[in-house]
Amino acid sequence: MTVSDLKGAQWRKSSRSGAGNDCVELVVGGSGAAVRDSKSPGTGHLIFTETGWQGFLGFVKEEPHGSC
Repeated sequence: MTVSDLKGAQWRKSSRSGAGNDCVELVVGGSGAAVRDSKSPGTGHLIFTETGWQGFLGFVKEEPHGSC
């Protein structure tokens, strides 16, 4: 995923976000994904390659984490 892929993208709130708008939003595409802070969407985002995104998801699913 590249920055140009994000132009006009439809960001969606993570299903793991709480009731408030206090977690992350994401865009997932065929070439990767991007995430950003839902409270400050204009401050930037992280871009993952497809392999990086799959690795990140594997880590999150394996580790015990608190809620957002």
